[in-house]
Amino acid sequence: MTLWNFLQKQLLGMKWLHDLVGSSLSALGLDISTRLGGSLHFFLYDVVKITILLCTLIFLISYIQSYFPPERSKRILGRFHGIRANTVAALLGTVTPFCSCSSIPLFMGFTGAGLPLGVTFSFLISSPMVDLGSLVLLASIFGAKIAAVYVLLGLVIAVLGGTLIQRLKMERYVESFILEAGAVDIASPALSQADRLVYAKDQVIRTFRKVFPYILLGVGIGALIHNWIPEDFIVGFLGSGNPFGVILATVAGVPMYADIFGTIPIAESLLAKGAQLGVVLSFMMAVTTLSLPSMVMLGKAIKPRLLALFAGICTAGIVIVGYIFNFLSVFLL
Repeated sequence: MTLWNFLQKQLLGMKWLHDLVGSSLSALGLDISTRLGGSLHFFLYDVVKITILLCTLIFLISYIQSYFPPERSKRILGRFHGIRANTVAALLGTVTPFCSCSSIPLFMGFTGAGLPLGVTFSFLISSPMVDLGSLVLLASIFGAKIAAVYVLLGLVIAVLGGTLIQRLKMERYVESFILEAGAVDIASPALSQADRLVYAKDQVIRTFRKVFPYILLGVGIGALIHNWIPEDFIVGFLGSGNPFGVILATVAGVPMYADIFGTIPIAESLLAKGAQLGVVLSFMMAVTTLSLPSMVMLGKAIKPRLLALFAGICTAGIVIVGYIFNFLSVFLL
């Protein structure tokens, strides 16, 4: 337990960095117990911590992803049938892009290549919601138990959602240009270890440039919530006294566009201010899975009825997961 606590607090949570930033600000004459000083402390600590985790995770995940180019993923998925295929698709989604807008082109390619629609939707749900980065980042903020249950429930949503879409036979609601695209098999060049390292480095640079503005925005909002918004206000809307807090958080997350790196600081601050655990995790799931830009992009590939079914399945799953976490919070926190 001593080793586990060290890994949780010092390696993932980076308590050493929290103390270092605090002592550095104090040495500069800033009182970190004030609202302004506390906000600056929160902002600098979270930006540096998330940046370190972000770059490390993207490098490692991109290296793993180099072994799973689209055509190889398609071949893997083609070997399985039924719910096993949905499960494999959901698991493959954990080593693919970090946001829904990045996952949609892969979803289109898989669907055009002839993979079952329900299988491709399991991938589409899983990819932004439960990637490996979310597991590590959630563990760094909320602890390993919460992170593990979050990922497990996210995978359940992906598998059941894709299975339901397959059972309803919704292929006729896919736009014809997707179905007529056919399979385009382009052999991937064999990558050396050096090639894979270069690929991972390039992905770090590319993803960091895209994600960093959202990190700054998310941490800025988190600092505002953490030090300037009264706790009673948060508790009143998102605390245990409001049975509709999960639904409110889910609806609030839909218009936003960010990924888990930008939403975790907000969730962290909301939880510290008294919001229920299920409420903040529902908000995170809604932002990463049901963002308005991704819905618009997906709407170009599928017809409104299938789009509405996809959004309804995800929304219902997120709300159910939120209430499950509210119930389990006594055991997890």
